[in-house]
Amino acid sequence: MTGVQRPPVAGTRRTPQRLGFVAYGRWTRRAVESTPWREPEDALRFLDIGQDLACSVTTTASGNFSSTLKPLDTTRVPGLEDLLDGAQDAPESGEPSLTDLDIALGANTPSCSPARADGPYRIRSFIEWKQRTPSPSRPTPVAPPTVSAVLVPGQTLVLPEEARQGLHVSFSFAGADADLTLFLVGNDGRVSADEDFVFYNQPSAADGGARLLGKQQEGPHTVERATIHLSALPDRVQRIAIAINMDVETGLTCGSLTHATLDLDCAGGTAWTFKPPADPSIRAMVIAELYQHRAEGHPVWKLRALSQGWADGLDGLARAHGVNVE
Repeated sequence: MTGVQRPPVAGTRRTPQRLGFVAYGRWTRRAVESTPWREPEDALRFLDIGQDLACSVTTTASGNFSSTLKPLDTTRVPGLEDLLDGAQDAPESGEPSLTDLDIALGANTPSCSPARADGPYRIRSFIEWKQRTPSPSRPTPVAPPTVSAVLVPGQTLVLPEEARQGLHVSFSFAGADADLTLFLVGNDGRVSADEDFVFYNQPSAADGGARLLGKQQEGPHTVERATIHLSALPDRVQRIAIAINMDVETGLTCGSLTHATLDLDCAGGTAWTFKPPADPSIRAMVIAELYQHRAEGHPVWKLRALSQGWADGLDGLARAHGVNVE
């Protein structure tokens, strides 16, 4: 092909009917611009090579040839590197050549079959391709909104299996400021180390198995979110306490919170919601807990709605869960 400079680089075309070499060589901008494009198929050979398969030349929106050239990584196509190293451009040596391969593949291609002529892989000229009418896209189905199951204090339930891969927690509120905290504890209800206490100064624990995602304002409410990957937690973690605490410096209690709601959901679309009481006698509260249990001989995770409070705020809440508070 005119204007092709040759170290061993190849272009390939993939269709259900065949895998063929449509061009090989290395193109420079000067070579491309100097090449006389006599037929639409000449340009199509470049367009058909593919973005990540070979050295390719594409056109811009105005129809001019782009200067972007991509070399073929022969290591990504099994056997191609050996083929290029051993093949010749012309059959002078009597060995199989890339030209022979093109001819052989072309000879095995059915000519003008109705399936090819009308199928989605029919070769079109560039002019035809540019003037085609895009087929109307199908409307994206809208998933129905998730309906959360409303929990009452003391209620327990078994979490579905998909909750083990990712549980999303959010606490929304108004009226005063509060912080979401997590305690990763054993069966005794205490952390094995202070590193299992997740709060604003230590937002992640268990190598990211439990993580606070921060607060943001959503309309009239403040929302703080967290994620818990139950399957990624170490064996020492048998329970997770999901708690809130008021800002001690404000002197406010949980009674100052309005519209307080804890929401949990998992990948399968199952969701739960719980509204803790606005208790003016406490400054910290465990709203819910996740804990391991055995059901029918199999380990499962369960969720329990609580609302257990502490009058002395975060300090009392942390000490109750084994955290060393200085």
